[in-house]
Amino acid sequence: MEFIHKSIMLEETIESLHIRPDGIYVDGTLGGGGHSYEIARRLDRGGRLIGIDQDGDAIEAAGRRLSPFRERVTIVRSNYAQMREVLSDLSIDKVDGILLDLGVSSYQLDNSDRGFTYREDVPLDMRMDLRQERTARDIVNDYTETELYHIIRDYGEDRFARNIARHIVKARGDQPVETTGQLCDIIRAAIPKKFRAVGGHPAKRTFQAIRIELNHELEVLKDHLMEMIDLLDDGGRISIITFHSLEDRIVKRIFKTAENPCICPPDFPVCTCGRVSKGRVISRKPIVPSQEEMEENSRSKSAKLRVFERILI
Repeated sequence: MEFIHKSIMLEETIESLHIRPDGIYVDGTLGGGGHSYEIARRLDRGGRLIGIDQDGDAIEAAGRRLSPFRERVTIVRSNYAQMREVLSDLSIDKVDGILLDLGVSSYQLDNSDRGFTYREDVPLDMRMDLRQERTARDIVNDYTETELYHIIRDYGEDRFARNIARHIVKARGDQPVETTGQLCDIIRAAIPKKFRAVGGHPAKRTFQAIRIELNHELEVLKDHLMEMIDLLDDGGRISIITFHSLEDRIVKRIFKTAENPCICPPDFPVCTCGRVSKGRVISRKPIVPSQEEMEENSRSKSAKLRVFERILI
């Protein structure tokens, strides 16, 4: 299956980065290379693009797509959590822009072999990086009922999390839950009939929760976003596209803290904590897709773009 992923808010994202032809840019979630292609074609011989992705299929597809710019593009198979190390290995200290598109690619969703889908009955997998040993199957069959309840409640924000967790544990007591189809049937049985047709597929939130837990998606973002801001040179920007409220909240909070890190009580006449602003939030409100894009690509509907600019004092 060909790696196809329609880049969300392509024009808005590229515009937000304020690309300089001789700048250094990092696409931390390379995917099929859609955003990176537009960055690379705006660079001259003095510019450089580093693309990072943990998915081998994405690396291969992006390599083909970016081949016209191979002299200015470096592709690394890694997680954006290792961005500082990747750049250090390339003798790069500061960059002019960073892009993260945190959505699961259309290829990953549509390729049934990857086990992300709730629309076909395939083995439970959901690994972004196939080098990783643990799969979604391990979470579904090995986590306690309490652990399952917490991830479905917190990462899936599903009101029926407790009942879904209970049904999963009961079902796996008879036989292991091996496939997406089995899991869908269990989830469907755990949700009252009148609520099953509301808000999309009944398994959507639980699948999201398991995927986030398996791939440590929120932890990686929370633990490394401030570090990425520190990698930016003066005037450099980081642009992040999120696809659900949990990610968006993390980005919004960390950008706000980076802009105003002071922890002094509000009534202090002078700041004494010594914490210095790292820059400014460009997007006070998130940038969202146009109505036309949402109509053309339903997967863009939940996307939000937030932008932060580094200002060195």
